[in-house]
Amino acid sequence: MQKHVLIELTTMKMPFGKYKGTVLCDLPEFYLAWFQRKGFPKGKLGELMATAYEIKLNGLMHLLEPLRKR
Repeated sequence: MQKHVLIELTTMKMPFGKYKGTVLCDLPEFYLAWFQRKGFPKGKLGELMATAYEIKLNGLMHLLEPLRKR
């Protein structure tokens, strides 16, 4: 995984919906799981949300901690 993807997960905010304005890595796992079942948005946003889901699903949130303190 490339560092810039992890940085974007800790800085980019959800642009719509119930969690509008929430940093992508802070989206609840159940919300990301819903998108995983229904289909992530197209493009960069969907790719980042899918990555956030995989990180949460596999218990790897600790990888983002150093980047959050930037």
